[in-house]
Amino acid sequence: MEGIKRLEEKIGYTFKDISYLKRAMTHSSYANENKKERINNNERLEFLGDSVLGLVISEYLYSHFPNLAEGQLTKVRARIVCEASLGEAARALNIGAYMMFGRGEELTGGRERTSILSDAFEALIAALYLDGGVEVVRKFVLSHMNRIIHDAVQGKLFIDYKTRLQEVIQIKKGNRIKYEIFNEEGPDHSKVFYTHVKLNDEIIGVGKGRSKKESEQEAAKEGLKRLAEDEA
Repeated sequence: MEGIKRLEEKIGYTFKDISYLKRAMTHSSYANENKKERINNNERLEFLGDSVLGLVISEYLYSHFPNLAEGQLTKVRARIVCEASLGEAARALNIGAYMMFGRGEELTGGRERTSILSDAFEALIAALYLDGGVEVVRKFVLSHMNRIIHDAVQGKLFIDYKTRLQEVIQIKKGNRIKYEIFNEEGPDHSKVFYTHVKLNDEIIGVGKGRSKKESEQEAAKEGLKRLAEDEA
């Protein structure tokens, strides 16, 4: 309960029914390991939170950016509500520290996994909606996602593909990734770097950029796309 109360302080809202917040912070792995107690996990809340968040963001963008066409609004909203953005917002609140996990998920780094944090953030939004209504959600979202929203509108939102790739490959024990710069072009003041990323011994992505970091990010982005295609 102490942890839950601290989380209430962080989000700036006191729940009338604290069970909503507890459920939002309950991962399915914890519920599965405690079946006899019939504990509800946060998956249904996540489903609702996704829609509520989409409504709040859509309404805000429509009202505050009248010069953006429908296609632009759709792209900006997608950047805001994507897994990486929601994971970042969840990390800013340290949501992982307040979640309940099963032992297996705990040992494999569930508290830091972007996909889990993103889902928990959506579940939290649903909990706020059910307990306090859409105005409570609007206040929370516009307060805790303000920078993400405006970075998305300005096209400055940065997605850390290297971190995401690391999280994806860690699901299978023993996987390792390595980035190697295999070529450089141009004069010192205007170099272009070429990097490939290897999963174990196989090249899964190639990227180029004006800096080593940029080329590594592009390689990771291609690597994620390749892994997603292989799973499809």
